[in-house]
Amino acid sequence: MKKKLIAGNWKMNGSLAANASLLQSVLDGSAGMTCQAGVCVPAAYLAQAQALLHGQSLIALGAQDISSHEAGAYTGEISASMLQDFAVRYVIVGHSERRQFHAESDSLVAHKAQRALSAGITPIVCVGESLAEREAGQTEAVVKRQLAAVIHTNGHCISEIVLAYEPVWAIGTGRTATPEQAQAVHAVLRAQLNAATAHAARISILYGGSMNAGNAAQLLAQPDIDGGLIGGAALKAADFLAIMAAGSNAV
Repeated sequence: MKKKLIAGNWKMNGSLAANASLLQSVLDGSAGMTCQAGVCVPAAYLAQAQALLHGQSLIALGAQDISSHEAGAYTGEISASMLQDFAVRYVIVGHSERRQFHAESDSLVAHKAQRALSAGITPIVCVGESLAEREAGQTEAVVKRQLAAVIHTNGHCISEIVLAYEPVWAIGTGRTATPEQAQAVHAVLRAQLNAATAHAARISILYGGSMNAGNAAQLLAQPDIDGGLIGGAALKAADFLAIMAAGSNAV
């Protein structure tokens, strides 16, 4: 049975002082935990986080975005080779905020995942529906369409990704899918992956809709929820550690 993966997404938050305090507290409090963990930090803090995480193996370094281009005149973009320079293990692609505010298409997300995989970086591929899409009964169609683009572009390499289901209506709103609602969508995604690759069992599917210290254990107990993509709770050491503990104790 694969270990649960707890990945923090700091979004556009942090400072040199706050980052140092947060990471040191998480490192100090995580001794003996058995889950996998990572922190996806703003690009400006990759060097700092790399230095602070050096010498330990529990918490991996992650980035929040990657360019679909290798290099060139793409001001503000971050290439896979740049992320390699910081020994980045994970990178988030297709987060709902990127899809919404930067108009990222399913195709672009798929090519970003491809660029990460080609550099040996594990993409955390995000899929999820809006409240309007859920209320219209389109949840399954939306997440399957988003995942299908990644499968089509990446072929047999799909088994090397991490997938994250993040219902847009449950991100930063205080609302969260019930464990049963989350499991239902995870089961749909698992079936789609099973149809795409014989190695689907190795793919972790994370839940990314306001998982917190209070609901983590129930969510992580579901059969197809392999971890969490944590937003606000990842900025509080005690909360992130509580979720890591729930991931370590989940069976």
